[in-house]
Amino acid sequence: MPPPSNTTTQPEAVLEELLVQQLSTLGYAKVYLPDEAALFANLKQQLEKHNDLVLSEREFLRVLNHLDKGNVFDRSRTLRDHMQLDRDDGTVAYLQFLNTEHWCQNEYQVTNQISQEGRYANRYDVTLLINGLPLVQIELKRRGMEMKEAFNQINRYQKHSFRAARGLFQYVQIFVISNGVNTKYYANNRRQEFKQTFYWTDADNKLITRLEDFAEAFLEKCHLSKMICKYIVQHNTHKVLMVLRPYQYYAVEAIIDRVKNSRKNGYIWHTTGSGKTLTSFKAAQVLKKLPEVDKVVFVVDRKDLDYQTTREFNEFSKGSVDGTENTSTLVRQFADDTDLIVTTIQKLNTAISGRRYEQRMTHLRDKRVIFIFDECHRSQFGDTHRRIVDFFRGAQLFGFTGTPIFAENAYSGPGGKQTTVTLFEKCLHKYVITNAIKDENVLKFSIEYVGRYRNKENGNDVSLDIDVEAIDTRELLDDERRLKKIVDWIIANHGRKTHDRKFTAIFAVSSVDNLIRYYDLFRERDTAGLRIATIFSYRANEPDKAADGMIGEPDFDDDGPADSHTRDRLEEYIGHYNEQYGTAFTTRDSAKFYSYYKDIGRRIKDRERDNALDRDRVDILLVVNMFLTGFDAKLVNTLYVDKNLRYHGLVQAFSRTNRIIGEVKSQGNIVSFRNLKGATDEAIALFSNPEAKEEILVEPYEVYIERFDEALNELLAIAPNPEAVDRLYSEEEQLAFVQAFRKLIRIDNVLSGFSNYTEDEVAIDSQTFEDFKSKYLDIRDKVRSDHSVEKVSILNDVDFEVELIHRDQINVSYIIRLLATLHTATKPEERQAARQEIDNRLSNEVQLRSKRELIEKFIDRELPKVRKDADMEQEFENYMSGEKQRAIVALAQEENLEERGLQQLINSAVYTGRTASQADVQDIMLVPPRILNRSTILSRIQSRLQQLLEQFYDD
Repeated sequence: MPPPSNTTTQPEAVLEELLVQQLSTLGYAKVYLPDEAALFANLKQQLEKHNDLVLSEREFLRVLNHLDKGNVFDRSRTLRDHMQLDRDDGTVAYLQFLNTEHWCQNEYQVTNQISQEGRYANRYDVTLLINGLPLVQIELKRRGMEMKEAFNQINRYQKHSFRAARGLFQYVQIFVISNGVNTKYYANNRRQEFKQTFYWTDADNKLITRLEDFAEAFLEKCHLSKMICKYIVQHNTHKVLMVLRPYQYYAVEAIIDRVKNSRKNGYIWHTTGSGKTLTSFKAAQVLKKLPEVDKVVFVVDRKDLDYQTTREFNEFSKGSVDGTENTSTLVRQFADDTDLIVTTIQKLNTAISGRRYEQRMTHLRDKRVIFIFDECHRSQFGDTHRRIVDFFRGAQLFGFTGTPIFAENAYSGPGGKQTTVTLFEKCLHKYVITNAIKDENVLKFSIEYVGRYRNKENGNDVSLDIDVEAIDTRELLDDERRLKKIVDWIIANHGRKTHDRKFTAIFAVSSVDNLIRYYDLFRERDTAGLRIATIFSYRANEPDKAADGMIGEPDFDDDGPADSHTRDRLEEYIGHYNEQYGTAFTTRDSAKFYSYYKDIGRRIKDRERDNALDRDRVDILLVVNMFLTGFDAKLVNTLYVDKNLRYHGLVQAFSRTNRIIGEVKSQGNIVSFRNLKGATDEAIALFSNPEAKEEILVEPYEVYIERFDEALNELLAIAPNPEAVDRLYSEEEQLAFVQAFRKLIRIDNVLSGFSNYTEDEVAIDSQTFEDFKSKYLDIRDKVRSDHSVEKVSILNDVDFEVELIHRDQINVSYIIRLLATLHTATKPEERQAARQEIDNRLSNEVQLRSKRELIEKFIDRELPKVRKDADMEQEFENYMSGEKQRAIVALAQEENLEERGLQQLINSAVYTGRTASQADVQDIMLVPPRILNRSTILSRIQSRLQQLLEQFYDD
């Protein structure tokens, strides 16, 4: 009788052994590569086999030198290129490292426990080699362990040892992480976070999570090499690799199949926020290479998308798109050898409608032209669709949409109601919002109704306490008292909703008139210094879109009649924007107005960049229709709504908030000052299913209070009080505490977004919570400061998620104010209280812990020397400046670095927001390190440099 299985504690070794056995049955040759020498010898054999030649040792050394260049991005290009090899006999051979055209015709191997010496001695779990190069790395954790720990383990390998063995492991294209029950994959991109890891699915979006099933579906050698050869995207601007998610893969495959095997049209229904631009780019990239296709035309229907899509396409592949500036350019591109064109619906319509271009366009009538339409739900698409079909008799049309047009939400035109199906015939692949939320590709929405609404089903309701019994609905909505109450509510709660302004909010209002009133009220009533930007159309007689809840399109042309009042007000508001950000925009012509539109979008979107400056942020963008569709910015997390929204207009607007970025952004916040519950239910039912509300909307406030209490009980069972944490001596006990407290702060992060959340609602007082936080951070600091190479702690791969307990308002300036209070206090109890507050902040605030020793030294040694009437800020700055210079000199001397070069590295890191690479560090070393311990030394210097930056530059 076999022993009972214990699936919750199945060890990694068993998972590893079973996986290797399974891969052997899938066509991978099992190979034993215990060390670097074996890895090189195997690479030589596999390249010889794949290229049908024999390499001498000298020739193979040239190959290794060729491979050992550049970073991960550079090597991904080397992998896909041929190498011109000068043979010993004077002849030339061309070596192929990967057959990308016939991806199944490569050599496949599997190995495990490859040992690499870097900063630590690391042993990798399972490695898949193609033509001898490690292209897929699989890391396993025992069942019950968090997947995130495997992700962090790979990050540690990247930092410590992937550069060893001539950096062959920097050729890895795809990582796979699994604990047996759950399995995910992702591209080799160190800039991404755990939330950018993906489950694989079947074509119907059914998750394939078990390791055995994942190996059968995804790691099958032809499919895996197809993903590497065809569906890895090299992002040229950021110099990183991206890999398609399963629904993107199935969509592209469906379009290719449709083109190869029919002349019929089709559309892709992928929910807003699911990465349609990347999908459409990859589809266009593949289609333009097909011999039966003459041209691929990507069509958008707004200038901002023309600009944005051209930029993003060229980021995926530099120079792949020549965006058309005018119709003449478009016509010329139709006539020349440009195989991929990005243009707007308006310019395309002009090119095929007027006689001016008819002669130059006629030769295309019967050509195989593939049109890909971005956001094909747009209202004006119907008329142009008919013109395209009439003009391009050989055209094949494909549309992408997150919110299709059905009979329920269709616009009525001259030819009756047009739906997505009547225009594009068939849905080729569907991935709706419930799929995306389940896969953790977008966030749920938290809807809070603020006003005289009493529905508690999904979200919170807060009364504005306005007595409106005798006022009709329209009069109420425009009532000055109501608008003031709303502005005051936003000012009071904006910090809570956006995590101390880390995120941007969009405020959608019903009309230009109300927008003007709101803007003026913010200027009049805001004492918190919120940065408000706005943009709206100033054309005359603009219809009130609030009447039907649909979102109109922005208008950048000013050649028609304009409402002088609204235009003057917008010019005034743009003046405020210019003063705030040092710009020079105006409404005086459409080009400058369009530039203003682009600058707002760039300013909000660029907050995602490492080197983004806080002074460039926009806190609230006030709009009527603009930016509510087609605008993606991960650091938008809140939508304030004071307008009617329905169907696709509602889903599109809500979806501005639910892009995933980091742990702090746990949901998209919707604050509605109108009762949109019925419209929300209708939209959810239309674009997913009637029962999907629980999957799309976060649970009510009361549920998270219950979860907090449950998590608190779990924490107290491990450590009944903060002092008990000091008695958790084993790493296993400390790990249990870290995981329990991390669970608590995750729930607290969600709760903090509810406007009525207070300390009284939960069973732990703020001081005890802060004390637990201090113990939590003590453990983190101990792990970070331990540079021992003998043993890797089990805490090394735990993500402490300190961003969840980071508070921007508690910074060095805050401490300086406390220092001034401490210094000038005359009573002992006042001094004691100030010192206690300083000690608490230094222990509990993440951004101050690195400075704790310096600040305590200032208090003990320098503060007694400071005059009572001195400028404390200047005194502290002088002290820190001296300590900083001493620290830089000490680091340079102890690590044998060129002092001036070190200062330049520090200046560069402060400016760009990025730490120095190992190559940068090596360049300033006075004595180059030996190869054997180079990685260890460079990693140590990087770590010390990062600590110095945190101490003296990170406020």
